[in-house]
Amino acid sequence: MTDLDRFLSTFFNLEVMARYLPMIVDGFVLTTYLALVIIATGLTAGLLLAVIRSQQIRLVNWTIVFLVDMFRALPPLVIIIMIYFALPNVGLGVSGFVAVWISLSLVLTAFAEEIFWAGIVSVSKGQWEAARSTGLRFEQALLYVVLPQAVRLTIPPLTNRAIAITKGTALGSVVAVPEILTQAQTGLSFSYNPSTLTLGALAYLILFVPFVVFGRWIETRFAWKR
Repeated sequence: MTDLDRFLSTFFNLEVMARYLPMIVDGFVLTTYLALVIIATGLTAGLLLAVIRSQQIRLVNWTIVFLVDMFRALPPLVIIIMIYFALPNVGLGVSGFVAVWISLSLVLTAFAEEIFWAGIVSVSKGQWEAARSTGLRFEQALLYVVLPQAVRLTIPPLTNRAIAITKGTALGSVVAVPEILTQAQTGLSFSYNPSTLTLGALAYLILFVPFVVFGRWIETRFAWKR
């Protein structure tokens, strides 16, 4: 057997790949669903916190800044472990899926809040004054005039952050969430052949390459014309 044959038999064994393909497909579906709920939760919560912060209530703002800085500083894996293994000690046990969802959503919320807040404060003061001069209340000026401009400015960093954080779904393997990596590792443990990991890598490419392309399209579609 040549070195090439040995390499192909080890990492691209078609028989092993065919046997464990259904497991990888199941992991692919779960990973896709998990990524979507993380993005929906994180971006929505981040925007809500930025809007609350714009009310300029000092104690509330300090609390938001503290929480945002904390979850930006903590590694996602640490948060997952704390939620999954620590909460049961106080009677709040959650599944691995929920632990990963909450953890990565909190991290995305923290980054999204800062990005949305930067977008809000980047809108010129003249826009606020012009909106208020027409009789709009603060909340109306924020909703109809400032936020549309702020959100458009924040699309590139938000798409990049969303893609980065959703790749963290692979951390679900630590708490036995049957996502792509967990299924690939399970296949490896049964087959003693890393071809299942190659199959898992291909599944990640199939999932995230369109995600990256879609993010690029969104950035181009809604970017300010220069």
